[in-house]
Amino acid sequence: QVQLVESGGGLVQAGGSLRLSCAASGRTFSSYAMGWFRQAPGKVREFVAGISWDGGSTRYTDSVKGRFTISRDVAENTGYLQMNSLKPEDTAVYYCNAGNLYSGTYYPVNYWGQGTQVTVSS
Repeated sequence: QVQLVESGGGLVQAGGSLRLSCAASGRTFSSYAMGWFRQAPGKVREFVAGISWDGGSTRYTDSVKGRFTISRDVAENTGYLQMNSLKPEDTAVYYCNAGNLYSGTYYPVNYWGQGTQVTVSS
């Protein structure tokens, strides 16, 4: 019932910024929390950031705190991930996800976008 399409990835220099977008189809997306995950080659997919269905609560993994900001526009059915001060370690495919955010913990549901590649050069 939820289709997600990520965009905004690309190649940037260390210290640069990117803004990822997650466009959702279907009104049901607004009832879910939204999360961003990333997966680098040879590594497991890891949680990056999450935001509640109403945008009132957020959660970040420690490695991106202070650099990344997750947001959503419920009316536009779109989520965002603003990434600043990018590091080579941030290089990965970034995936949008629909899920739930309870008590500061994000729980993904099996709705994923196709991913968008973020490459940060040193």
